[in-house]
Parts: sequence; structure tokens; C-alpha cells
Amino acid sequence: MTFLKIYASALSLSFLLFSSFVFPGDEQKNPAANPTPLELPLLKKNETITNHTGFALCYQEKYEQASWVAYELTSEETKSVAPRTNRFLPDPKIKTGSATQADYSKSGYDRGHLAPAADMGWSALTMSESFYFSNMSPQIHSFNAGIWKKAEEQVRSWARIYGSVYIATGPLLNEGLPTIGPNKVAVPEFYYKVVLRCAPNDTSGIGLLMPHQASSLPLSSFFVSIDSIEKRSGIDFFHNLPNLTETQIEETCAPAEWPMVQSDANQPIEKNQATKPGNSVQCRGITKSGVRCKRKTTNANGRCYLHQ
Repeated sequence: MTFLKIYASALSLSFLLFSSFVFPGDEQKNPAANPTPLELPLLKKNETITNHTGFALCYQEKYEQASWVAYELTSEETKSVAPRTNRFLPDPKIKTGSATQADYSKSGYDRGHLAPAADMGWSALTMSESFYFSNMSPQIHSFNAGIWKKAEEQVRSWARIYGSVYIATGPLLNEGLPTIGPNKVAVPEFYYKVVLRCAPNDTSGIGLLMPHQASSLPLSSFFVSIDSIEKRSGIDFFHNLPNLTETQIEETCAPAEWPMVQSDANQPIEKNQATKPGNSVQCRGITKSGVRCKRKTTNANGRCYLHQ
């Protein structure tokens, strides 16, 4: 081998090693560094992903909105550093064109966020992108500012409790929905959120399915299994999990594993606030036979002495 060939080979190897190095933090937000993000649902035929800095979405031109918006939310990201912009803009990445202000003007509907602005306040760019119309869906004000807002606040609380959660959220889209505006933006009848926490010995999921109407019911009234939302939406969530884990977390609805705690984003929540001493709950551990432990516990982490 000539000297030039040896030199070229060395350069090529150096480039490959450098390009494959993952810098701290890149694995969280860089799709190339993290090729199978847990939050992304399985794409159907002819569907594409639109990636923004803080979230990804699957835009449905037929309904002029996303069927899902997905992102990881960390505890640190719940601490907002960017002011709310309220500057709604067409999404420049939607090649077919997203909805516009003309669709919502005088419609009687709010421009309802799917990925909440409060989840995207960790930078000026993510806050700005959260106001793209691709991240909006027509919502009546009493829903948007009521039970939907409570759901958003609860998910942020879970992110602070567990350090991070993976979220997919959106409307149920189907034929025959009423529309608004010149682009005929569909007005959904139901909205959903599916949430996953994933840590060693502590992986769990929960779904919320909410009728598009005002409600004074407690948020826990809308807890459902993720499987039930998959059947209604036709979307396969959290498919990047191991098959057995995915099956276990999606077929059950275990509200006891998801403490109902809400607080201001600037007031951190500790895990021991979720299960106070004396409040007995069913252990969230899984037995060797693959079923949930039936023991009761007052431990702050929700696990009995066998599943610590």
C-alpha cells in the first residue's frame, strides 16, 4: 500500500470516528444521534415526520392539522425561560401548506395547542415554533382553557416528578367532521394524550381520552389504556419499546402509578409528595409471572419491600 493510500485511509477513519461521536445533550434532541426516539409513533404508508426543535409531528393535509405531535419533556425543560409569543404562523416545513389565521378568524374556535407553549418555553426558538399552525387544532374555549389545560399542567407535573416523560398528543381524526375556514380545518370530537416514563424497573404508560367539550369532572375520569387510544386512532404508540414491555404498559390502565399532583413550574415536586405516608396504594412492581404486584404500600416510590 502506498503512503498516499495509508494517509487517505487514516483520514477516512478519523472522520468516521469524529462524526459518530455524540456530544453531551445531542442524544436528547438530535434525531441522527438518537435514531429511534421512544416518543415517535409508527408511521403509516405515505406519512412523513416534520421535525422541529422541541417536537415532531405528522401532518394530515386532509384535515389541515397533525394527527399526532410527539416529544420528550424533561424536568429542566418545564422551567420556562422564554416569554409566550402569541405569534401564530403557518408552518414553513409543511410542503402542502398548513392552516392559516384566515381559517380560525371569526370561527368561534381557539387555536388550541397540541404541544403546549408552556412545554416549549425552554428556548426562544422552541417557544416560537410551538405557535406554528401545524401544532394547532380548533378547540372551544371552555375546553382549551379548562380540562385540556389541566391535562397539560398534569403532564408537566409528571415530567418534574420523574425527570422526563415521553408524550404523544393529538386529535382523533375521521371522516365527516365539521370544518372551519377556507382550508376546511377539521373540528375534532375527541383529543388524546399518551404518556410514557421509562427508567430501569420503573416503566409505565397512561392514556387520556377527552371529549371536545367543557367538563368539571376530575382529570382522572379520562384515564384509559393506551391500547384503547390506539384502537380509536389507528396509531401505534411507543413501538420502539421491547415488544413485551410495550404490551404490558399499553394494555393496562393503572392511575395509581401516576400521582395527581399539579403545581407551578417554578416549584419543583419531589417524589415523596406523590405518595404521602399513610396513603396506601397498590405496588407498581411487576411479579415474575408478569402481572402487577397486589401488595399495598405506603412507600413514597409506590413500591412494596419486594420491588424496591
